[in-house]
Amino acid sequence: MLKDKFYKEIPNVIHPKEKLVATHCSYCGMQCGMNLRVDTTKNTIIGVEPRYDWPVTLGKMCPKGVTAYQQTNHDDRLLRPLIRDDASTKGTKEGFREATWDEAYELITRKFKELQTEYGKDSLSVYSGVSMTNEKCYLTGKFARVALQTRYIDYNGRFCMSSAAAGFLRSFGVDRGSTLPWTDIHETDCLFIAGSNTAECHPTSMFRVWEVQSRGGYLIVVDPRETPLARRADIHLDLKPGTDLALANCMVNLLIQNGYADEKFTLAHTNGFEETKELVSQFTPEYTSEITGVAPEKLIRAAEIYGKAPNAIVMFARGIEQQTRGSDNVSAYTNMCLVTGKIGRPKSGVATLTGQGNGQGGREHGQKADALPGYRKITNPKHVQEVCSVWGIEPEEMPLPGVSAYEMFELMHNKTIRALYLLCSNPAVSAPNLNDVKAALKNLDFMVCSDMYLSESAEFADVVLPSVTWSEDEGTVTNLEGRIIKINKAQEPIGESKPDWLIAVELAERMGRGKYFSHLTTAAKVAEEFRLASKGGYADYYGATWDKIEKQNGVFWPCKDENDPGTPYMFLNQQYYHADGKAKICALPYRPPAEEPCEQYPLRLTTGRVVYHYLSGNQTRRISFLHDMCPEPYVEVHPDTAKQYDIVHDELVRLYTRRGEAHFKVKVTEAIRKDTVFVPYHFGHELAVNLLTIPALDPMSRMPEFKACAAELEKTVISKEAVR
Repeated sequence: MLKDKFYKEIPNVIHPKEKLVATHCSYCGMQCGMNLRVDTTKNTIIGVEPRYDWPVTLGKMCPKGVTAYQQTNHDDRLLRPLIRDDASTKGTKEGFREATWDEAYELITRKFKELQTEYGKDSLSVYSGVSMTNEKCYLTGKFARVALQTRYIDYNGRFCMSSAAAGFLRSFGVDRGSTLPWTDIHETDCLFIAGSNTAECHPTSMFRVWEVQSRGGYLIVVDPRETPLARRADIHLDLKPGTDLALANCMVNLLIQNGYADEKFTLAHTNGFEETKELVSQFTPEYTSEITGVAPEKLIRAAEIYGKAPNAIVMFARGIEQQTRGSDNVSAYTNMCLVTGKIGRPKSGVATLTGQGNGQGGREHGQKADALPGYRKITNPKHVQEVCSVWGIEPEEMPLPGVSAYEMFELMHNKTIRALYLLCSNPAVSAPNLNDVKAALKNLDFMVCSDMYLSESAEFADVVLPSVTWSEDEGTVTNLEGRIIKINKAQEPIGESKPDWLIAVELAERMGRGKYFSHLTTAAKVAEEFRLASKGGYADYYGATWDKIEKQNGVFWPCKDENDPGTPYMFLNQQYYHADGKAKICALPYRPPAEEPCEQYPLRLTTGRVVYHYLSGNQTRRISFLHDMCPEPYVEVHPDTAKQYDIVHDELVRLYTRRGEAHFKVKVTEAIRKDTVFVPYHFGHELAVNLLTIPALDPMSRMPEFKACAAELEKTVISKEAVR
């Protein structure tokens, strides 16, 4: 067994005045199993131990996971509501005073009602995150549409998982991030991983990746950087940022031309094969090399390895998704599985490496601008009727679809949206084109932020509400496989902090909509309504009770009733979710990134993560070990490019685009293309790389193009201290 090969389980020693609470990490979609060590005499989490019984990671944790517990009792925690008394200080930490919950609620409801009376229901908006439990995500959507009665709600998964969702929905008719369980990965014969720095972003997957090679299988990696994963790859396809669609089309063309397509499978179970075959025929290795910069022989060899593999898994992450053709990239790489028939069976399929802890569940249950619980569509009258019957409202009361996250900021600029309720997200760091986003936040008449820390976004708020950490509440999340798991409460909330589901219920009552929320007095009661609201939807969680989740160590959706064990493998019967039961092989013409290099901006800027930080860094930058390991961002530059610009390692440079500029220390490395520079995005204020990124949006998913824009470097004499 793989567990026997890699691990010797060490029993946890429990002291008489301590207990271990089994739960999962608060960070990425791996949701690594952990036991929180609690001092029962002080009601305080004091440490963490690995969980060897969690089949996905078998006791593995990354640097973030082993320090995650330090968030809960951190000195920076918000303990009481804050009200801004000085509007001139918006965008700073100044001007706040502590207040009672009653005072904060009174101000919020008064301002919300005044704005809606003068400007209409849709003058309010909600922007939320998917690091929350399914129950909180569900209730946030209900709160926006039933309590505030506004159409304007969207979520930070728009900047993370929306292209994967759109691509899967088009290809399969359903969006589940993995068609097979993670425990199959090490047993496959070929891993084709595109746009994922897996070793840093999902490091607890790596023992399975290395095992593929140890067994004689192959690893193919698509990435403009020579990441730790790419260095170990059998083939590294080092493409220019933003050119994935050309590469994926080339792979499909080579698979067809060289006899690796399963035409019996495509005829029986797919549509679109002939159209796609004709379109991709132009993507020869030579033509594709001109677009991507990848050597033709590498492309040929990669297609041969994948084509010959008895079983293979195509995996990808934000590198291919955060582009203006991100949805097309997802469908194009998925085409590799569909044309070869390597899907709908063990050890073969497609999977996305999810960035946020509940990136899967958080997009399924009502936070998206056009979605309702169970992954229903708000534009479908039948779906609306089903949800309204649970919520107790009439279908005509359901607000219309809203707009995507970045487009909400545009509506704040023109005063269509006048107020924002922000929770569990930090767009003042994570959104593109930050100068405009910050101006939009400052332009609001009123803003409320719920967070456990005073984030860069909270600095724009008029009221800040102290929410709890993941370890002070309970509920479910859905990991990157589509496995619903349970988060357990380890400590009582500190100070006057409250869980976001309770804040929603109490605000709804003050808004005069309490009859729709007052029965939701515990997280468990929210869970019961949430399961009922998902029943019959594409993402059906009805059968995933908390008891079943505990008994089975997680439940894969769909899980339709109490006798249904769940669905670890999607499409085993080759029945897809389109009306005709077939998958769609998509013919997708190539289009370059929205902004190509030019004489004025000759470099390609791309962004991503480092192992020590998570998303905007609002949590991880406060943990001393993680901060010490990566205290500031940097710009990766190839040695030849550094020589061309007459810059050296650790020198401070000015990096700029058409939207803004920032100053970073140089990291000279051969692990980056000569025409490309890379900056991690976990830092705020003047160190935020999203001051530079472009807000060009994918037409389907409305995902911004974080992974490619035109940039330029220059030497600077400004001191590092002056930047800070």
